[in-house]
Amino acid sequence: MANRTLLLGIDSGTQSTKALVVEARTGKVLAEGASKYDLIPDLPPGAKEQHPATWIQATTRAIKTALKAAQASGSEVVALGVSGQQHGFVPLDAAGEVIRPAKLWCDTSTAAECAEITEALGGLKATIKALGNSVVPGFTAGKILWLKKHEPKNFARLATVLLPHDYLNFWLTGERFMEYGDASGTALMDVRKRQWSAAAVQAIDADLAGKLPRLSSSDVPAGKLAPRTAKQLGLAPGILVSAGGGDNMMGAIGTGNTRAGVVTASLGTSGTIYACAEQPVIDPQGEIAAFCDSTNRWLPLLCTMNVTVATEMVRRDFELDHAAFERTAARAPVGSDGLVLVPYLEGERTPNVPDGTGVFFGVRRQTFDAAHFARATMEGVTLGMNYGLRRLAELGVRATQVRATGGGANSKLWRQIMADVFNAEVVTLQVGEGAAYGAAMQALWCWRRTQGEAVGIEEITDAFVKLNARETAVPNAENVARYAELQTLQDELGHGLRPAFSTHRRFVTGGGA
Repeated sequence: MANRTLLLGIDSGTQSTKALVVEARTGKVLAEGASKYDLIPDLPPGAKEQHPATWIQATTRAIKTALKAAQASGSEVVALGVSGQQHGFVPLDAAGEVIRPAKLWCDTSTAAECAEITEALGGLKATIKALGNSVVPGFTAGKILWLKKHEPKNFARLATVLLPHDYLNFWLTGERFMEYGDASGTALMDVRKRQWSAAAVQAIDADLAGKLPRLSSSDVPAGKLAPRTAKQLGLAPGILVSAGGGDNMMGAIGTGNTRAGVVTASLGTSGTIYACAEQPVIDPQGEIAAFCDSTNRWLPLLCTMNVTVATEMVRRDFELDHAAFERTAARAPVGSDGLVLVPYLEGERTPNVPDGTGVFFGVRRQTFDAAHFARATMEGVTLGMNYGLRRLAELGVRATQVRATGGGANSKLWRQIMADVFNAEVVTLQVGEGAAYGAAMQALWCWRRTQGEAVGIEEITDAFVKLNARETAVPNAENVARYAELQTLQDELGHGLRPAFSTHRRFVTGGGA
């Protein structure tokens, strides 16, 4: 174990933080650590928040657990990188203290503020022209205006706007900045120019520009590990901290999605599908996010807010472990005998239905059992993701192979459902923690460049990211046709129910019908 050169890849997510110890010469994962947590309970409908201190505590535990499991000394670590949940708003005061809990990506309470920003920019078409993206509740911009309107005393203290991974970088290095990839998910940035949009900033507050950190490319360090944090983590002070990025940007690196033509599907709490592009991919309808990636390219992305959140709800309700849930779902036929889930449990982002709720359609005696509900949930969230995959194809980004990552990718049945719904080969990766591994790979890229190597990130991922050949799923033509019919039905239901969703939101919030 002597003379090892190690990296740390950290993924700070919505439900847990994971840390990987990776050998820099081989890309091998030596050990991992994890620490779980939850959202702040009992908030109003649509509000989803966490205390940023939770992320620091979890990151500390995860790193120490991983280093211990790897039997590694902190002095062996030369660089680390951070992946974080996107879009969350971390407000800091002038002293660098957190003003209030962070509103997260899954918070849908800012629909009115997003509409106000869009109107100030001249409507949807003008907004997309200015930013490359629409302004939806998931993004950061609406959260900042929400703070101004609902908590003016807190807004008056605001000195710096950070995202979750930026806040962890701030804790690690003392530096305040954003790299292009994560910053492109704020709806404050012109993704074509990689610059803050003066119009979007002005639509929120005239003084907001001075509270946004500097923007930086993805191949430069965030800074050096500060002595105080190094002591807390058991690492050497001064080691390199890479720019890091959003979880989807890091997931792209960790799945080898660093060249045009590769598509990644991440099945976690939320579901994302994204590709690598050499030029911005702008959706005139605003349904596909025109993000930058964390390799100085672009990352056209669709996001659905409800994936394992739906399967876990059904699994727990029927009191099944994960293996039993899969076996139970396999007993129902393809298409679940017409039981269809409209999977908008926590509202939805693609399509943009912030008032949405979950609906099981086709409930009858034949389908009212655990097998049908389990399979229909798997199918429903996959069809929901396919809504956006079809939109990507319309914009010229087509998938012949989908690299699946996240918890849902561990299920053989679910991989086959994905292959049949997406009508594409579905493969998995030898390292399942794509975002944490991507953070380590970006740290390696950054570290090697500081050593004077003119190395490209795609050279690193080509060498280190490996597929699991035995887990490949290929589409079945008969099932593809069956799911195409089911897709049409889910689309019709989702669109037709939108007026009812709004009425329902008013009812549950006490506003009446």
